[in-house]
Amino acid sequence: MGNKPHMNMKLIANSKKSGFSLVELTIVVVILGVLATFAVPRFMSSVEKTKASEAFSYMANIESAQARYNAEKGRYANTTRAMDIDLDRPEFFSVSGPYSSNWETKWEMKLTRNGASSGYGRYTVVYDQDGFNTRKSSIPSDLSPQGR
Repeated sequence: MGNKPHMNMKLIANSKKSGFSLVELTIVVVILGVLATFAVPRFMSSVEKTKASEAFSYMANIESAQARYNAEKGRYANTTRAMDIDLDRPEFFSVSGPYSSNWETKWEMKLTRNGASSGYGRYTVVYDQDGFNTRKSSIPSDLSPQGR
């Protein structure tokens, strides 16, 4: 009987050597939390920048189609259907226009961000006969491929 308590002590001592302590696990969780604090906003900004690039790609196609239409007809198209392109509507933006006060000399079109935008709000991207209109657009500069 004298050996049994000694054997139990050996088992307890051996079982304490494997695994992580609560302090070690807490430190790992804190480190992961700090890393996530920096990584998540950067990731969300990257996702929103990708969505914003959809607007610039769509508008660049419209700008090119308007230039071709103007070269052929001597005025700008007053609908996207009149242009020589077949574009799907942007997934993350609502489309306004094209509109103009004088179709022979100018046009303008605006895209407005729909839905959640990672804290950037409902920004706009405006193009006209001269390209991206920074004065009328409200897109944050860190989302703009042109860097405004």
